[in-house]
Amino acid sequence: MRLLKVATCNLNQWAMDFDFNTNLIKDSISKAKQAGAIIRLGPELEITGYGCEDHFLELDTVNHAWECLKDILVGDWTEGIVCSIGMPVIKDSERYNCQVLCLNHKIIMIRPKMWLANDGNYRELRWFTAWKKRDELVDFQLPAEISEALGQSSVPFGYGFVKFRDTAIAAEVCEELFTPIPPHSELALNGVELFMNASGSHHQLRKLDVRLRAFIDATHTRGGVYMYSNHQGCDGGRLYYDGCASVVVNGDVVAQGSQFSLKDVEVVVAQIDLDVVASLRGSVSSFQEQASCKTKVPSVEVPYSLCQPFNLKTRLSIPLKIKYHSPEEEIAFGPGCWLWDYLRRSGASGFLLPLSGGADSSSVAAIVGCMCQLVVKEIANGDEQVKADAIRIGNYKDGQYPTDSREFAKRIFYTVFMGSENSSDLTRSRAKVLADEIGSWHLDVSIDTVVSAFLSLFQTLTGKRPRYKVDGGSNVENLSLQNIQARIRMVLAFMLASLLPWVHSKPGFYLVLGSSNVDEGLRGYLTKYDCSSADINPIGSISKQDLRAFLRWAAIHLGYSSLADVEAAPPTAELEPIRSDYSQLDEVDMGMTYEELSVYGRLRKIFRCGPVSMFQNLCYRWGARLTPSQVAEKVKHFFKYYSINRHKMTVLTPSYHAESYSPEDNRFDLRQFLYNARWPYQFRKIDELVSELDGKDVVQEPGDHEAVAAVSDVVGGMGVAAAGSGNPNVGL
Repeated sequence: MRLLKVATCNLNQWAMDFDFNTNLIKDSISKAKQAGAIIRLGPELEITGYGCEDHFLELDTVNHAWECLKDILVGDWTEGIVCSIGMPVIKDSERYNCQVLCLNHKIIMIRPKMWLANDGNYRELRWFTAWKKRDELVDFQLPAEISEALGQSSVPFGYGFVKFRDTAIAAEVCEELFTPIPPHSELALNGVELFMNASGSHHQLRKLDVRLRAFIDATHTRGGVYMYSNHQGCDGGRLYYDGCASVVVNGDVVAQGSQFSLKDVEVVVAQIDLDVVASLRGSVSSFQEQASCKTKVPSVEVPYSLCQPFNLKTRLSIPLKIKYHSPEEEIAFGPGCWLWDYLRRSGASGFLLPLSGGADSSSVAAIVGCMCQLVVKEIANGDEQVKADAIRIGNYKDGQYPTDSREFAKRIFYTVFMGSENSSDLTRSRAKVLADEIGSWHLDVSIDTVVSAFLSLFQTLTGKRPRYKVDGGSNVENLSLQNIQARIRMVLAFMLASLLPWVHSKPGFYLVLGSSNVDEGLRGYLTKYDCSSADINPIGSISKQDLRAFLRWAAIHLGYSSLADVEAAPPTAELEPIRSDYSQLDEVDMGMTYEELSVYGRLRKIFRCGPVSMFQNLCYRWGARLTPSQVAEKVKHFFKYYSINRHKMTVLTPSYHAESYSPEDNRFDLRQFLYNARWPYQFRKIDELVSELDGKDVVQEPGDHEAVAAVSDVVGGMGVAAAGSGNPNVGL
């Protein structure tokens, strides 16, 4: 037997906070050594934090990373343990994203990333160069200060692996795992038995399975030990890195860390027998044949043994059942942890939420409540850092600290129902009941006098007073009256967030939370600078359908039973007068259902469909229920309002990224915001296709009956009550 204990970790780093990050790295190494591990793997770019973005272009960032690495190496942190540490490195005139492999106060080699992440939320090619020399390791001259401190002038730099006396190990950095020909396939044929993947992978609903399957597939047929380390938390931006540090042996997960946690450092340890890797490879004839004619990968030899011999006192790690969270749990825990990081790092003293009693704002309130529950639970489990942060934020005195989530919520969370003459008693009641269940400090405010003041001022200026459509007014008047209410709520929310802490003799300020969902953003079904405009938004890229499921889950599992009534209510913005023969409904205002919006969003972004290809796809999907002409009208209607309202995405509140069809244009969805909303060429092509298809049978996609039924039914009254931000406002 060749027994080897390894440690990988989740670290909650903070971009550009070098002291904080270095301390967490040291803490993780200490925990790994205490557990008896001989290899410690940390996340990608862990010294700087992954989310530095254009700070990577500053020489200071690279210099500070070297200074922090020197601090780690001159101490006893790497004594007797191989450490893979992520940081940016400049070689000659190029900047590389690197893993630095260290042992016993020395750098063994520097491994630059060869395939950079450059899609979706990632822009690594903006900051780094991909390493392209695959056939040799080159000498890298260490910076003078580092060289003097370590007594080491140069190190091997490039693509390669490290040969110890008893095994071979190699780094594979994040994106490289997911390339068509990943490095581990070639490295395995060269005898590498252990792969270390340092990653900066963000959370997205239902994404974890893809990641874990990649680890499993990497070692299932070719054998090997695959170690995975990741960031965990909000390091300064829209992304939440969801940890899940893991160790996989021959396709079996033998160690798995948490996906959502408030811990700053989590170390995952596994005890493995490397002989099982050699045994599997020796039993696969095709592996033997391909290894005999492999392309040689350069290596660095280190005269040091990592493994221990057979020992009955050592217990080997055995395969585990993989832990997956349901999407509802992901919505609760991911944004909840993200909010906690944002709150404690921003210097704020709490949150303020305009709570309308509808689905979106109620979802945000429930997520904050979940955050409070997680904080209290982690304090009870003995996390001193969470306790210290909670004492500071909650302004506890005389040794007190949070022991009850409702009491903690009362200290850090304001909810405000900002009703008007158009608000119903039901939504007012739902907001109050939910606030009581969560424990927030709740206010009920009427904005009618403020609205009236604006209208009186307008009448004084122009001699005219606008009317709602149900009272005989025009569309312009109707929209303007709705927008006044929505924008007053935003102004009032920020005023209350600034002054309520002062009123209650609390230090600091409160962050305003937004509550528009991804479908509203995609359609533009919100008023520019209304309650969707806030400091941060935890649900800004979560779909209405997922939020409905979350509300049902939270009513039971978070203990907020009133959410069941919220979920069952029809979706309405409550910005127009309620009449016996008229009630404002979101889906009627939008001219499409939320189910349809989700389909449009996925086709537009994930499947990269323009109007014509979306029409063609939907003819197959919806052909059993809709004619080509009806499909064409739906597609045109969507693209008309998408393009008219696209400019709203330029000022959309920074949102937690959770969905792959998010329309957020600052990082993720890079498209123009000024369109010809008539789409003359594309719509003409659709009309030509409709003319060809009229009278012809459209073949429906096999097995798509359920999708057709779910998507193309006009839901009408079914749905959920929207937050106060919902508005049919077109382009204003």
